[in-house]
Amino acid sequence: MGPKNAERSGGGFARAADYRQEYAKSLRDPNSYWATRANELVTWYRKWDSVLCGDFLSDSISWFSGALLNASYNCLDRHIEKGDGEKTALIWQGEDESDTKIFTYRSLHKEVCRFANLLKKRGVGQGDCVTVYLPMIPEMVISVLACARIGAVHCVVFSGFSATSLAKRIVDCNAHLLITADAAFRAGRVIPMKANADEAFDEAPSLNACIVVRRTGKEVSMKPGRDFFWHEEISADDITDYCSPAKMQADTPLYVLYTSGATGDPKGVVHRTGGYLLYAMHSCQWVFDLKKNDIFWCTADCGWITGHTYMIYGPLGLGGTVLMYEGIPLYPGPGRFWEIVEKYKVSIFYTAPAVIRALMRYGPEPISQHDISSLRLLGSVGEPINPDVWRWYHKYVGSGSLPIVDTWWQTEAGGVMIAPLPSMYLEKPGSAAQPLPGIDAAILDWHGQEAPADESGQLVIRHPWPGMLKNLFGKADSVRKEYCSRFPGVFNTGDRARRDADGDFWIVGRTDDAVNVCGNRLDTVEIESALLRHPAVLEAAVVGMPHPDKGEVVYAYVTIREGCSKSSQLLEDLRRHVRGEVGPVASPHVIQYAAALPKTRSGKIIRRILRQIASDDLGDFGDLTTLADPSVIPDLIEGKRVEVE
Repeated sequence: MGPKNAERSGGGFARAADYRQEYAKSLRDPNSYWATRANELVTWYRKWDSVLCGDFLSDSISWFSGALLNASYNCLDRHIEKGDGEKTALIWQGEDESDTKIFTYRSLHKEVCRFANLLKKRGVGQGDCVTVYLPMIPEMVISVLACARIGAVHCVVFSGFSATSLAKRIVDCNAHLLITADAAFRAGRVIPMKANADEAFDEAPSLNACIVVRRTGKEVSMKPGRDFFWHEEISADDITDYCSPAKMQADTPLYVLYTSGATGDPKGVVHRTGGYLLYAMHSCQWVFDLKKNDIFWCTADCGWITGHTYMIYGPLGLGGTVLMYEGIPLYPGPGRFWEIVEKYKVSIFYTAPAVIRALMRYGPEPISQHDISSLRLLGSVGEPINPDVWRWYHKYVGSGSLPIVDTWWQTEAGGVMIAPLPSMYLEKPGSAAQPLPGIDAAILDWHGQEAPADESGQLVIRHPWPGMLKNLFGKADSVRKEYCSRFPGVFNTGDRARRDADGDFWIVGRTDDAVNVCGNRLDTVEIESALLRHPAVLEAAVVGMPHPDKGEVVYAYVTIREGCSKSSQLLEDLRRHVRGEVGPVASPHVIQYAAALPKTRSGKIIRRILRQIASDDLGDFGDLTTLADPSVIPDLIEGKRVEVE
């Protein structure tokens, strides 16, 4: 079924010419452009003295200096004030089919206010950091918006992380209070959380109290005077239904979020209140063309930036309706996501290529068993989407007609920066298409010059944007030092990309994902894509392996589809396939069968681990707290290596 024709919310433009006009205007006078967008999208207590102070050569950059606002007010109160109090804000679906909750803007506002008053009762004030260690339950959204309401800085930590990982983040951001649950439901199991919190508490002297959500009813240890149950505290007589929103300076921190660790130790990325909120709404409006009656399901966990921006601040800031699901895609069966789409008439579905690949294992039958005709827009996030995965997603989930917004951005960006806008939809599988208005993106060669069409280089942003990180926690000058030192005056994203003759961007991969064979710099994504085009390959990851004569050679890890034989003939076929698709220099020197690849919980492959295994560096693998399944490491070491040359 194709896209529905409905009244636009003002997010996109019907013609490419309109986009080009808007984009040119945004680059011609960025300050004027962002001032206009700030007036259109955000409610301010006080307007700014200046839109932007500083540049990428400065030690600090500030947005909307002098302005006052509150993010929680923008996501809740103002919608109620304009008459939308009874509109559904949040639909929550538990892992159990019968476990559901629906919050209107009015009822969500009440819960947020009550918890904000509880935070104040427990001594949390403006600027204090609160760590949120919860599964995907409504209390996650309530906690985040309650922190924003009183001016506290929230730091969400993914519920699947270990006690060690949790403690590291609490200590680093100097958190005053921890919010957790007794346990979490995951794939039919009960996963302890309070025990991890207790262990982390012992390592975090800054913590004063712990609020515990009774999610599963699991018996947990509660330390008197330190640990408090949410349901008991929230119902106390002195907790009222209204909490006045704090008037926050636009450039003050809204939250700290630690990166996934795909390229090294996690870093605390700080996002500011005014600029981030504006960009979350700006990008949500442009990319998803959010309409009044849309049901927007972003499948990401709120432990990641995607959940922050496109489950909470972007859609709720625009007055939309969001769906939140507690469980995983394949439990109790591979049709679970499509059951939910059918049940709630989801219209916008935003997920990761890793999720799509997992669902591809089961073919299109689980989809065909459900009515998903409510969908009008699909999205992809987290990594470059392989063209074959894109085509499967488009054919079976999108009925061969729905637009797919394949979005590129990162934790530091705050929101989508490059995406094919639905109103200008062109079928170009694997392309991130064009930058959003306000984003001055370019590709530079190693000398800092703009790269010609179809030549890969460093993806950079040449002008600050409101959603960009304020800094790395505890490092005031970190933007210039960490992101702008390679090419002074521009922001280096750390990704490689190319731009085709039409001006569309194609993300190649991280800079450190390249392999240098005999002086030839090869993009690993290109080799991986070639492997994935072979009918036997389900997943592939390519890294460089040191070689005494060639400098580096290509080392490939492949996961093959069920029913395919792990034969030496298949390995030779794969090598020949890559040679034909990319060229002889890209032919893998080593191919190793892998039952699974090391990934973060958000689905990103941790290539530094694969490089170490390929290089026989089997000592210290560094911080593994972000790894979804640590057991893959010994399995990969044991399976190493099958030579094809």
